[in-house]
Amino acid sequence: MSRKDDNSDKPRRSAYDKALGLLARREHSRRELGQKLRQGGYGGEEAGDALDRLGAQHYQDDDRFGEVLVRSRAAQGYGPVRLRAELKSHGLPDARIRQLLEEAGVDWAESAAAQLRRRYGAKAPADPAEKARRAQFLLRRGFPAATVRGLTHAEVDELADESD
Repeated sequence: MSRKDDNSDKPRRSAYDKALGLLARREHSRRELGQKLRQGGYGGEEAGDALDRLGAQHYQDDDRFGEVLVRSRAAQGYGPVRLRAELKSHGLPDARIRQLLEEAGVDWAESAAAQLRRRYGAKAPADPAEKARRAQFLLRRGFPAATVRGLTHAEVDELADESD
């Protein structure tokens, strides 16, 4: 008998068990877990009940998720604009996002400078096109336009950064 045949005889895991398994691997936001459960074919009420139970047991916590995500992404060299957008996509409220970014204790200008050194070395840009490339690199990583302008001395469009 094939492995697939064996699995078809198993009872389906509950939404709670499925979500708990996902949380055992890494932190998830409530929104993210809900989406994964719906994609797995679990109904809205069953998924909601499972998420409520996990929250009550402190297995799922959006605050803890946000702290882990900010710490991880900041260590990877991403800036606050990108972090804000990612946290917002996970359903965290704006006030909590601001608080998480403030509490992170990251010197965003130093982080941006470190990303420039890592990517381009200590050599100064040769021409305006190179300055623009470096500025775009930092903007894609999610650093504010003012920070990028200060580091690269490139003309950066204010619309590139909605948080300034």
